[in-house]
Amino acid sequence: METHTPDAHRPFAPLPGPAEAFIRDLPKVELHVHLEGSMRPATLFDLARRNGVEGIPGTLEAVRDWYAFTDFPHFIDVYLASVATLRSEDDFALLAGDVAGTLAAQNVRYAEVHVSLYAHLMRGVDARTVFSGIERARVRAAREHGIELRWIPDFPGDYGVESGEETLDAVLAHGPDSVVGFGVGGIEVPRTPFADLFAGARKAGLRSLPHAGEVGGVERVREALDDLAAERLGHGIQAMEDPELVARLRDERVPVDVSPTSNLRTRAVESIAGHPLPRMLDAGLLATLNSDDPPMFGTDLTGEYRTAHRLGLDLPTLALLARNGVDASFMNGTRKTGLKAEIDEVLARYTA
Repeated sequence: METHTPDAHRPFAPLPGPAEAFIRDLPKVELHVHLEGSMRPATLFDLARRNGVEGIPGTLEAVRDWYAFTDFPHFIDVYLASVATLRSEDDFALLAGDVAGTLAAQNVRYAEVHVSLYAHLMRGVDARTVFSGIERARVRAAREHGIELRWIPDFPGDYGVESGEETLDAVLAHGPDSVVGFGVGGIEVPRTPFADLFAGARKAGLRSLPHAGEVGGVERVREALDDLAAERLGHGIQAMEDPELVARLRDERVPVDVSPTSNLRTRAVESIAGHPLPRMLDAGLLATLNSDDPPMFGTDLTGEYRTAHRLGLDLPTLALLARNGVDASFMNGTRKTGLKAEIDEVLARYTA
């Protein structure tokens, strides 16, 4: 690998040399991005005015300032505000369409998007409203941008098993075929109590895609693997604290969705320079690169690739991250083969 001294974390600052153009041209996959957490300030401002939502700053400029991350409680305030602005099918279609366009502009070809379904159910918004809106956007995005979207409904674990049961019931009753998995997020409580719930989701054909090992420790990772039969881990960076767990993830080829800027903002890591992503790749883990809640954390997927390069990852390793994303996804095999061939072609062009 080429080496670079990681500078101040500036995900939107262009890189010197060919790396910037390489990242621009690199076909990408996004596997860990939250629909509601991807709401841009302008979209939040428009939806708040449309639906008369109170507590939102009164000007677009003030909303942009409000979005600047300060601490985790502030992030939760902004996230919940974004959720509160979503009321109708048109609202969900607007948000999902905006997210799809933003991803496509970064040359993202395929994305599996987490949807905070329980956050809408608990407000009295019917699951059919949510799914109808995001499905309209998905179909339009495929037609207009050539991007393929899939959905991962999830629930906050700290709200208890009942919240997960209500979420799963809604998915099984109203979820479209574009739903590929089922997840648990929120505060990283023990995962074992959700074992039967995830067994039911898997029996229904949904992939087990829990958050684990961001801040909850290695036990959360073990529980996700042993009790939830996790097929991919959201975050999972704390697995690096246990060599046996690292070996298991490597040998069983369990993908780990890594979001460096998110980890910095939530204080899961003390600095970008100390992020374990390079060590994860050196250990042979199937790590993927993702943006999590991009506008709220001041990044996007392009910014995460810039960050990875500043961490010392050269162009072939960035291409490896892109291929890992393809391998860890649930797109069909033919599409995987074609997309990896495109990634290899871009790499060959820039490293000839």
